Amino acid sequence: MTILRSIDPANLDIVWEGAATDPAACAVAVDRSRTAGRSWAATPLETRVAIARRFAEVVRERTAALAETIARETGKLLPEALAEVASTVAKVEVSIAAQHERAGTRSREMAFGSAVLRHRPHGVMVVLGPYNFPAHLPNGHIVPALLAGNSVLFKPSEETPLTGLALGEAWRAAGLPDDVLQVLPGGRETGAAILAANIDGLLFTGSSLAGRHFRQLFLDRPHVMLALELGGNNPLVAWEAEPEDVARITRDSAFVTTGQRCSCARRLIVPTGARGDRIVDAVVDILDSVTTAAWNDGIDAFMGPLISAAAADSARMALTALEGQGGRTLRSFGAIDPRSAAFVAPALIDVTGCVVPDAEVFAPMLQVHRVDDFSAAIALANDTRYGLSAGLIDTDDARWRQFRHEVRAGIVNRNRPTTGAASDMPFGGLGESGNHRPGAYYAADYCAYPVASFEAAFPGS
Repeated sequence: MTILRSIDPANLDIVWEGAATDPAACAVAVDRSRTAGRSWAATPLETRVAIARRFAEVVRERTAALAETIARETGKLLPEALAEVASTVAKVEVSIAAQHERAGTRSREMAFGSAVLRHRPHGVMVVLGPYNFPAHLPNGHIVPALLAGNSVLFKPSEETPLTGLALGEAWRAAGLPDDVLQVLPGGRETGAAILAANIDGLLFTGSSLAGRHFRQLFLDRPHVMLALELGGNNPLVAWEAEPEDVARITRDSAFVTTGQRCSCARRLIVPTGARGDRIVDAVVDILDSVTTAAWNDGIDAFMGPLISAAAADSARMALTALEGQGGRTLRSFGAIDPRSAAFVAPALIDVTGCVVPDAEVFAPMLQVHRVDDFSAAIALANDTRYGLSAGLIDTDDARWRQFRHEVRAGIVNRNRPTTGAASDMPFGGLGESGNHRPGAYYAADYCAYPVASFEAAFPGS
């Protein structure tokens, strides 16, 4: 039996430990899910909606406990954990609206009878959750999948199993029938066993490397719906604005959630010369004021620790590699808290003129690139195999029109952080950032398939 543990990265306390789901039990879980799903798919939509709304109420009632669980497992600060719980609650009404708008039923009278559009659930859907938003992001798959009539197998990240179990308990308290949602804690072996079974869909939020693996894994299983929300090497172009405003937006783009958001800015592109120098100097100044704390320190800080000391080590190795390729470090990670090596300071490195990897470093690290003109800035922004988010900080409307027309990304913001996204809009990207199955409001699209019917009655019947 494999024991799974989640660790508080701020103080190394064990938050939860228990048995990982045995791979041999995964096929059984899939069979139970399929059996339960038949009844759930036949349940009236109004009943499914009522249970989802009750789930939102249960989560709201348990806000304090769930937020503390999220904070302890991820290390994120308590206000951010509370915001995640609020997003988890809000996702229900957004998903209900999307279900009606994008996956509902409509009919049109024809000379022979009627033309009818309906939507059907796929069947057994697997949700593999990430650790950075262990409630909100998997919930963004689970809610629309259940509303559409699917059954769900949910494997939380091995870093955050307790949060996943808490979500499952909230659904049970809301009255969801047994086996319609099963939470299966475990690591890679558990996940591989689930995916090898007879499933109908995989809804995944995580790294591009994992997404590439899943695309290959299901190459000969085209009936499996594959929806991938992946990372990005996201550009933020800062061209002409007050340096202090640029610095604030840059901080909130690159270093929020300790850099552990897929939409965080990874590349800051500025003009060569004095204007770019002033921008970079302002960013350095604001980074010197970024504070770090544990979730329960009781102080107002900007960042918590990374998910683990191993993640911090990986980030330091990435920074060292960039230095080896000619990068000039302006601010380094450092060891900043004796309680845990997972605490790091925000890092900034100037890599102008260097040949650097097109890679996402999932940590509070930002690369500075200097270019001679705005067209070169857009070209560099697009010089990536990713395409999740991009941002422009600029006062000129004409440049904004050029930027949003030419830049390739699924989320394109102006004078706002690259991490900003509306719940009633799609969320997803191009290239290695996804597979053209955006989530958020558009999750309804991949949770059901359309069925078009011509219907006529026999004369006299």
